[in-house]
Amino acid sequence: MRLTLVHPAIGRRPGQSYIRSWQMESLPIAALAGLTPPDVEIAFYDDRMEPIDFDRPADLVAIPVETYTARRAYQIASEFRRRKVPVVMGGFHATLAPDEVARYAEAVVIGEAEGVWPQVIEDARSGRLKPRYRADAQPCLSEIRYDRRVFAGKRYLPIRLVETGRGCRFPCEFCAIQSFFDRTSRRRPIGALIEELKALKDGTKMFFFVDDNFAADIGSTGEFADAIAPLGIRWITQMSINAAHDEALLARLSRAGCAGVLIGFESLDEAVLRQMRKNFNRMKGGYGDALANLRRANIRVYGTFVFGYGETRPEAYLEAAEFAIDQGFYIAAFNHLTPFPGTPLYRRLEQEGRLLYDAWWLDPRYRYNDLPFRPDDGDAAAVREGCLAARRRFYGLRSIVKRFADPLNRGERVLARNFLPINWMHHAELSVRDGFPLGDPAWQGELLEVG
Repeated sequence: MRLTLVHPAIGRRPGQSYIRSWQMESLPIAALAGLTPPDVEIAFYDDRMEPIDFDRPADLVAIPVETYTARRAYQIASEFRRRKVPVVMGGFHATLAPDEVARYAEAVVIGEAEGVWPQVIEDARSGRLKPRYRADAQPCLSEIRYDRRVFAGKRYLPIRLVETGRGCRFPCEFCAIQSFFDRTSRRRPIGALIEELKALKDGTKMFFFVDDNFAADIGSTGEFADAIAPLGIRWITQMSINAAHDEALLARLSRAGCAGVLIGFESLDEAVLRQMRKNFNRMKGGYGDALANLRRANIRVYGTFVFGYGETRPEAYLEAAEFAIDQGFYIAAFNHLTPFPGTPLYRRLEQEGRLLYDAWWLDPRYRYNDLPFRPDDGDAAAVREGCLAARRRFYGLRSIVKRFADPLNRGERVLARNFLPINWMHHAELSVRDGFPLGDPAWQGELLEVG
């Protein structure tokens, strides 16, 4: 049997290279490869950096789909299905919008693939693919096996991605994570993770633990940190800010090699945080104490902010940028609120009649940075422009120089050496990302629906 795996791009802009900061390894692809029996011949195409050979013989095509990649994924699926090759799709978007995805694929995997992928392969061998596959329960994470050999020869960013756990228990209204994992959190066995890290550490300068919330369980997070400390690796991750109030945990993370954390600050406005269901962001001493604790632990910050909740003050955008600059954030993101299908936010905006598109991720008029809904104050353009202004301020030359002078950002050779290239890459991508289309506008075909 011949299996073709495809990671779809978000879209295409004629005459421009794909956005470099979006070119990381695709762990869903490595997971599928690891679950596939060894007698199956695998080909992998990463649509972000190489052309897809649609005419290569294949018995099954598998495409993981996120909401932003859905339009392009359906274009790719249509090309294969015109050649009579069956397509199976899975991933976040397939779980959150299965009826839509089922229109463009012979089979849809709903939820995590580990419990059903062997059955998908066997049914494909026998020509009896079912329209939908859903595991009866969440799979044990000890079953995860990543086969990264499919990445050979591809020019990804020089950072290795590792998944140590899945899920998050917090009920943030806009977050698709809680909807996909039903507000659960699990961690992979420590022994398996140590073996994986040992196998990858040679030649790897930085790891990214891609967990949805690395510190979802403080106790197991500390145990894991203690276990990997002897490996001498450097890593970054993403976690909720409540963990930054646990100084003992931060000390353990630092000893284990934690160089930085991505934290969703989302807003400086307490009323907005309450509406988001992120009251925990203001716990204890709030942002100031949390950031001071991280600085003492020598852990850098990638801060993210979201705008479009409530009536946003015109000053809020640059206030957030100045806050991030004053705190010496290594990098930061300033984005508009995005309603993903299947989330409480999407359902609320749909009920309130505030969505501007039936499905913004499929509408050819929608572009990256556009607001796909009408905000409380009715001014979607102001939110878009405010986000762009915050990004320009944070990634302006004066800001980059000021933040590079921060002892925390210059205190370690590898991170200091990469600070300027990383920040300049984000500076250069400001205009490239703006108005980026979803899907390939130059694609000449029509989306081919099942049946």
